[in-house]
Amino acid sequence: ALTERDNALAEEALASDKIIDQREIEVDQRVVELIIRARPMARDLRMAMTATKIAPDLERVADHAVDIARQALTLNRQPALKPLITLPAMAKAATDMVRDALKAFVEGNSQMARAVIARDDVVDSMHEQVFRELLTYMMEDPRTIPRALALLLVARSLERIADQGTNIAAQVVY
Repeated sequence: ALTERDNALAEEALASDKIIDQREIEVDQRVVELIIRARPMARDLRMAMTATKIAPDLERVADHAVDIARQALTLNRQPALKPLITLPAMAKAATDMVRDALKAFVEGNSQMARAVIARDDVVDSMHEQVFRELLTYMMEDPRTIPRALALLLVARSLERIADQGTNIAAQVVY
């Protein structure tokens, strides 16, 4: 929505948040039903309990996506501050981390989960780069402050999405 300046896509992300909130509740309900009905043994029980720990992380990812969509709607009404290069790279890295952490969970692959955790530093570095670059824009021209702050909020949300991927991966490892 931000890189393509697509307000319809931003609105879609906002509307999807309620669905994700409901899915988090459904995960908890299904795990409780599984425990009551199937009385799973150790490995299956660990997997079910891990699912209840991962669901809130995924719901937080959705909340950050909503925050990004809101900023996109604001930024799309104004001229672009600068070409977006690092933010799309951050978005790809963060979403790949979440996707790979979930894959590691499904496959029970702790090696893959450890690799996800190690990639968090890359996203943190990109976040710092975006911060420094946007700070320069704001110092050079105070009129850019509102747009730069909105982009900083996007970068912060992307960094937190990567953190959620790291949290999911940590659950897989432990």
